[in-house]
Amino acid sequence: MNHINYNHLYYFWHACRAGSIAGAAEALSLTPQTITGQIKTLEERLQGKLFRRQGRGLVPTELGQLVFRYADRMFMLGQEMLDIVNYRKESHLLLDVGVADALSKQLVSKVLETAVVAEEKIHLRCFESTHEMLLEQLSQHKLDMIISDCAIDSTRQEGLFSVRLGECPVSFWSTEPLSGLAFPACLESRPLLIPGRRSMLGRKILNWISTQGLQVEILGEFDDAALMKAFGARQNALFVAPALDIGQREGIHEAGQLSAVSEEYHIIFAERMIQHPAVQRICHADFSGLFPRQNPDEKKPA
Repeated sequence: MNHINYNHLYYFWHACRAGSIAGAAEALSLTPQTITGQIKTLEERLQGKLFRRQGRGLVPTELGQLVFRYADRMFMLGQEMLDIVNYRKESHLLLDVGVADALSKQLVSKVLETAVVAEEKIHLRCFESTHEMLLEQLSQHKLDMIISDCAIDSTRQEGLFSVRLGECPVSFWSTEPLSGLAFPACLESRPLLIPGRRSMLGRKILNWISTQGLQVEILGEFDDAALMKAFGARQNALFVAPALDIGQREGIHEAGQLSAVSEEYHIIFAERMIQHPAVQRICHADFSGLFPRQNPDEKKPA
């Protein structure tokens, strides 16, 4: 076997990622018959079956898994090459950033300010979604970096790096003071708004409420931190936010700070971005003023 048709391999790669011929056909804007025919030709070339049926979908055979691992590396490297070439062609240095919607936008904006310097033309493109969706887009080279409340295990997610920026204490807030009630018992007197349980902070708060034995009424869970604050400010409800995010806002009162719970901030980026000047600036920035609980001895990638 002196050579292989990379179009056939590309169609197989898409079918394997989609889990079906129909999914690959939709992604490639081709007919299912075309995809099936190309994969059959590839199987003949490799002298073995690449897929087997499982329910209504397809799963790779042992040969298919082997071929997919190599194909995945090949096409990801190809996408990485195009990314780097495109960056060099742009008059501005592009940086596509995904932001976990549970995070404080005020704090995130201060992190992003570090990436921008006057003498360098940076073109930021920011997108907002859940941690899981952003991580998937990052692995597909659709994003360069994400800011999230969760870290990753680089040993399990090859080609991705995670750097902890710091953590910020959070408090419960209300538009009316809770006079005569001690914290945290006062949380039982008002409905609560908390981050969605899909976020790390939301899970931490739910666990803290359980360990405190509080009988609270959770009025709502919000994936979007800004929406939670806006809704909470208009309701007779308590909501969660970092103290630095509220500042000296008039008409907002702190019910109590959660000493055992904090909101973490991490950046996660692909290996190809490790030398990107904006990523380098964020990795080496001193955020001790922004995140009081930051560990100054934490190691950051060079």
